[in-house]
Amino acid sequence: MPCYRCGARQTDPVRGASPWQRGVRKETQVLICPDCQRLHDLDLDSCSTCGSAALICRLGEVECRSCGAVRMARSDALTASSVAPPPGLSAEVEAALNRVLGRA
Repeated sequence: MPCYRCGARQTDPVRGASPWQRGVRKETQVLICPDCQRLHDLDLDSCSTCGSAALICRLGEVECRSCGAVRMARSDALTASSVAPPPGLSAEVEAALNRVLGRA
């Protein structure tokens, strides 16, 4: 999954914690690269209880990692925010498969 702001993709991680962050934007789990984390306006959803942007979205629920509040994800936002794959992704996947499978 690429960074939702700039489209950068994660590389193989080094040992230790990943510098990438998770967030929720329009009821969808997103990743934020280290460069984009430096921006102040990430346009992420925030907790209605405590205001924190430290949210995770899973199985139709959005949970705040700061205060523990859990709410159901809005289904109308889920259908409206379908994330399209970044341009060129299918070509990159095909090239990777060709390399792995030894195709010319």
